[in-house]
Amino acid sequence: MGKSPSISLFFPAWNEEDYVERSVARAMDVLPRLTDDFEIIIVNDASTDRTQELCEQLAARIPQVRVITHPVNLKLGGAMRTGLSASTKDVVVYSDIDLPFDLNELERALHLMEYLEADMICAFRFDRTSEGPKRIVYSFAYNLLIRTLFGVHVKDINFSFKVMHRRVLEAVELNSQGSFIDAELVVKAIHQGFRVFQMGVDYFPRTRGVSTLSSPTVIMKMVRELAKLYPQTRWPRATKRPVRLPPSVTTLHGSARERERTRSHG
Repeated sequence: MGKSPSISLFFPAWNEEDYVERSVARAMDVLPRLTDDFEIIIVNDASTDRTQELCEQLAARIPQVRVITHPVNLKLGGAMRTGLSASTKDVVVYSDIDLPFDLNELERALHLMEYLEADMICAFRFDRTSEGPKRIVYSFAYNLLIRTLFGVHVKDINFSFKVMHRRVLEAVELNSQGSFIDAELVVKAIHQGFRVFQMGVDYFPRTRGVSTLSSPTVIMKMVRELAKLYPQTRWPRATKRPVRLPPSVTTLHGSARERERTRSHG
């Protein structure tokens, strides 16, 4: 690879006290080997457990960790928009905080991004049998729906390992409040002419806590939001406006000097 790009890695977190420290530890093991300029952003979406306390401890100890806290729960869409907006580096990486893939795969994604001259790399799961038949059926139907309605050939639209240049974020305006945001991001990027490629990874299901993505309530909300946002997602208008943090968020930076200058970034 050529000169290593700077990297923003962000995790949305809602009641993830079991995973916060583990995920940051793994990120601190991988990222310094890939670049000397990186940040780890945790978006605490109004957690009611010890997530905020643990995040504050990590930010106080590790200069590269930044914590952004939502006073009220803004769901996955709000957390993702906050994380994308707060990122400051050349390449932005999004992952669930339970790390459903080996973070070492990031090196391969960066290599593919450079080799293919890609704007975005989306990962898909090689084997999903550990999720159980219900989630496999839901996922198959949803992915088929996205491919049919939007004319994109993406295998695993909601999988939370996406690597993108920040020029994508500066051009794509996101409006989803919920889990449809993954599809909105990828579909708009493709239809605005960005080069999006896919790579397969081994999948590791969460072993702590419970995922709500397969609940009928969440699925119905995704479908309703898809219907509402379909026209603007299928035929997006290009924008050069920098992405902005949603209102009512607070930021905790990883050093005393940075705490004095809380910023919003495009």
